[in-house]
Amino acid sequence: MGDLLSAAGPIIFYVIVWGLVFAGTAIFLGLFIPFITGDSLLFAAGLITASAASLNIVILAVGVGIAAFLGDQVGFLLGRHYGRGYLDRHGGRRTQKAIFVAETFYQRYGWWSIVVARFVPWGRVFIPVIAGVGRMNYYRFVSSNLVGALAWGVGISLVGYFTATIPGVKSASYVIAGVVIALSIIAGIRTWRATRHEQAAAAE
Repeated sequence: MGDLLSAAGPIIFYVIVWGLVFAGTAIFLGLFIPFITGDSLLFAAGLITASAASLNIVILAVGVGIAAFLGDQVGFLLGRHYGRGYLDRHGGRRTQKAIFVAETFYQRYGWWSIVVARFVPWGRVFIPVIAGVGRMNYYRFVSSNLVGALAWGVGISLVGYFTATIPGVKSASYVIAGVVIALSIIAGIRTWRATRHEQAAAAE
């Protein structure tokens, strides 16, 4: 990301980060590359912003929040207007497994599922769509989407930024970044295993 900033400049850097955040849910990109469109991206972007005089954390964080919000809005509207049939036509076996878990999660937690899903790779992709399919009240969805976008998009960007700017933590910032990325990967593996377990239980 540092090389990207040097080559493209701050505006392109912002646009690429925001575009990846938006595409992660709006066009299901997060299903295929969840760690490039998720927590790791935001944390790394915050770190880079702290070390580059040409970048502004307020611009980055606000833009990430807006991109995250709009991405979920698009997912919700796809679910509402095209329904489950759209997912069935455009999703393979992996997609159907993720849909199954997302539906169960949404039915169990409702409003909170939109917020919590921000921090779960498969959840970011499918929970907004499932909410649309389930005809969730639009204003309830908007409120939960806003809270999730702020907590996840703005929150993790700020965590990455302040990790690199707090004197006592700055020297260990890359170690912390590695831990965050590793935890993201572990969370993805745990989610995959949980999905397989629930699929096996449903088949019995």
